[in-house]
Amino acid sequence: MAIWDKVKQGIDKAGKAAQDVFDEGKLRIDAYRARELADKAAEALGYAVFRAKEAGHELEANALDLLTLALRSRESEAKRLETELDAARAHASATATDTATAAPHETPPASAPQTGP
Repeated sequence: MAIWDKVKQGIDKAGKAAQDVFDEGKLRIDAYRARELADKAAEALGYAVFRAKEAGHELEANALDLLTLALRSRESEAKRLETELDAARAHASATATDTATAAPHETPPASAPQTGP
């Protein structure tokens, strides 16, 4: 029965590793999308300022506040997700290191010398 326990542990470890990879991938996509939204908010702010200058006036304070708030919010979300992603990577790296050092490979016992023809 001990062999089945080891098989079950191996399957559980593989499942956990697969779930961790999936979670990290999802987090990576979320961080990428948040960064894209922050970039689009910065682009919108830049275009608004540029167009106002081209028209010979300053950007209205209300529009500037709204665009700045949107950029600040998107940038904050992107940084939060990037920090979570860094933490997940560090955790995965630490887990991989712990697993590699905690479970030394077993060597099979030496076979008995065979006698006879």
